[in-house]
Amino acid sequence: MSEKRGWGKTVLGWFIVQDGETARPDADALISKYASEPAPDPHPVDFKGPLPPVTGDSIDFAPVFDAAGVNSEEHDRVCKAQQLLRSLPAETPAPAKKQIVEASLKAFGVPTDRIIEASVEEIQALEGFILSGQQATQKTLTDCDQRIANLEADIAQVKQLKQQSATEQETRVRLANAEKLVSVHHCHPPYLQIA
Repeated sequence: MSEKRGWGKTVLGWFIVQDGETARPDADALISKYASEPAPDPHPVDFKGPLPPVTGDSIDFAPVFDAAGVNSEEHDRVCKAQQLLRSLPAETPAPAKKQIVEASLKAFGVPTDRIIEASVEEIQALEGFILSGQQATQKTLTDCDQRIANLEADIAQVKQLKQQSATEQETRVRLANAEKLVSVHHCHPPYLQIA
């Protein structure tokens, strides 16, 4: 739960007016709930199911959230809150945007703390996804380095075999030619030899 509280402090700032902004009394409980905990260190998430691959320059994150057990209904609420926040005019001050989002969520009966909890779960899932990818990448790199080393050893062995074969052939030619000369001298009488 402390991991959720640590991330909750970060997520809280997305939707609720905090320090230095004009705080609202109804947000005080959420602020005190999440503000006291430090952000957690990344930790592995127990994924239940396959994780999506990187496809070109994109990733479908829905399977990440599913595999991490993030409730799809809660995820939809987070997306809607983020869309609402992004849909507000750019010139609207950040505290006003947060107040508008908070008021809208409250008007539609959406509990802000559940959105924050779901956002925290999503961040943890993404952190786990990153860590899982990092571990898989490290294993792949290690395996590739070992395979390269094995191939380089094979190449060195093949080059050695190639050099040995060429040296043996040179020796074969030299000794066979020498033997031919000896044989020619021993098999023919001296008077038949051409000077």
